[in-house]
Amino acid sequence: MSLLTLLPFIVLIGAMFLMTRSAKKKQQQAVDMRNQMQPGSGVRTIGGVYATVKEVHEDTVLVDAGPGVELLFAKNAIGAVLTDDEYNRIVHGVEHDLKSDADIVPDDASSLTETDDSAADSGADDKAVDLGKKDAADEPAGDDAPADDTPAAEAKTDAEPKKTDGGSEAK
Repeated sequence: MSLLTLLPFIVLIGAMFLMTRSAKKKQQQAVDMRNQMQPGSGVRTIGGVYATVKEVHEDTVLVDAGPGVELLFAKNAIGAVLTDDEYNRIVHGVEHDLKSDADIVPDDASSLTETDDSAADSGADDKAVDLGKKDAADEPAGDDAPADDTPAAEAKTDAEPKKTDGGSEAK
């Protein structure tokens, strides 16, 4: 056999070796992480439960998931051991490392729509604009508007197109 025919098999074996090596490395890191657990550490289980470690045994971990809630998990069920800051941020909502207030995006768009003082002093009309559709009955009757029982009002309503249910009357 020539080296050229064996080259694909050599590449395949090399790729399998590298994949198993990285999988073993990740598995060893997970074992080391689980062995670093101590009482008081914050953990996340593979099911997504955040809790504090109370006791660590050989194959099991007793965790406190809340007031009066103690759970016993297998060590393999611990997905991550969290740092104190990360645990407090996730569970209690405590933020310790806010860099500056300038980086925070507001929850509303009020800061985007604020006007400067010169536009406010120029007499800009701050009245809210109603963009809703008004019915003829909702409109106030003024001097130029006819009353509802006059023939002009009937002519006005006849001039407006009527809504149909989709059927056609023309044949």
